[in-house]
Order: sequence, then structure tokens, then C-alpha cells
Amino acid sequence: MKNMALLAEKICLPVLFRTRENNTFKPAKQYKVRSRCELPSQEASSSRRHFVTCAGASIATVLTISNVLAPSPVWADDKSNGEEENDGVIGALKTLFDPNEKTKSGKVLPRAYLKSAKEVVKTLRESLNEDTKDNAKFRRTADAAKESIREYLSAWRGQQEVAQEESYVEIEKAIRSLAGFYSKAGPSAPLPEQVKSEILNDLNTAEEFL
Repeated sequence: MKNMALLAEKICLPVLFRTRENNTFKPAKQYKVRSRCELPSQEASSSRRHFVTCAGASIATVLTISNVLAPSPVWADDKSNGEEENDGVIGALKTLFDPNEKTKSGKVLPRAYLKSAKEVVKTLRESLNEDTKDNAKFRRTADAAKESIREYLSAWRGQQEVAQEESYVEIEKAIRSLAGFYSKAGPSAPLPEQVKSEILNDLNTAEEFL
């Protein structure tokens, strides 16, 4: 807008004044109509051509940028997008009206429990398999595992609907083994391969029932 205003100031416009007769804008008689840009006729003509060229180029540039920045249209016949939307809607409806889900072993358990338990298995396994030499990455995976375990225990510890499930028993066993080791050896102690192997086996067993 600022550039357009500057360009507009270069256009040769007559000086207009309001007259009292018709309350309209007309050139005042006592003043000569003067151009704001006082150039010889050839220079003025050249300036006008230059302005038209520059203005046209500027408009074309703006339109091009607008087309590039504008979001591309979503085609009605895009099957992939349509299928994804349908899957999302169906999944949301299933979650809303059916809070349960069938496990690999054929049991029907709360969907929220299965999601939380799978997250514990995933993050804890990644933390145990992470290279301790990469301290930053090891810390990230350990923090993720701690967070998933905290959420899992706060939501499902002692819940009768899942407390007797194999997955629950195995996950609890893995968590107890890990907590028991660090409570004795200290939080900075390296995890022995035997303890790590036992915990990973517990996680693998739990995953079979999720």
C-alpha cells in the first residue's frame, strides 16, 4: 500500500477545489491547473510510460505472489483425502459409542487402557534400548518413559476391570523390577544386562495381550 501511494503521487493530477455552486469538485478559475510533476512534454510522456510499465509489473508481481501464497484448491474427487476423512469420522464414532477394543488375544478391553499400556511398552522399551553414551537422547527417551508410566499408573493402578489382565500384570512386573533396582542401586546406576533383559521380556509378553 505504501508503494502504491508513492506511485500515485507521481501521477500528474490537476489541483481541484470545491465550488459553492454545485458542491462539486472543479478546477478553480483563479488558479491555473498545474501538474504536480513539472517535466517537459517528452520527459512527462516518458515518465508516464515508465509508470505504466512499472505499475503493470508491480500488479503482475502481486498477483503472482497471491496465487503462490493462496491455498491450493481441494478437489472434490480426491479419493485419498475423502477416505482419510471417512476413516477419521468412523474412528471418532467408534470411540464415542464403543469405548472398548478387541485385543490380539481376542479380549475386549477399554480402549483408553490399551492406548496407555501400549505407550508404556513403547517408551520404556525405547528407553532401555537407548545408547547411554548419547546423554541428550537417552534423557529424552527416559523422560518420555517416566511420563507414560506416571499417566498409566494414575489412571489404571488398582482398576478392577483390568487388574487381572495379563498385560496389566506384566507391565506392573516390569515397572516394579525397574523401580526396585534403582531404589537399591541409586538413580544414576547403570542397568545390568540381566535386569534389562528381564524387563524387556515382560514388556514383550505384555504386548502380546494388547
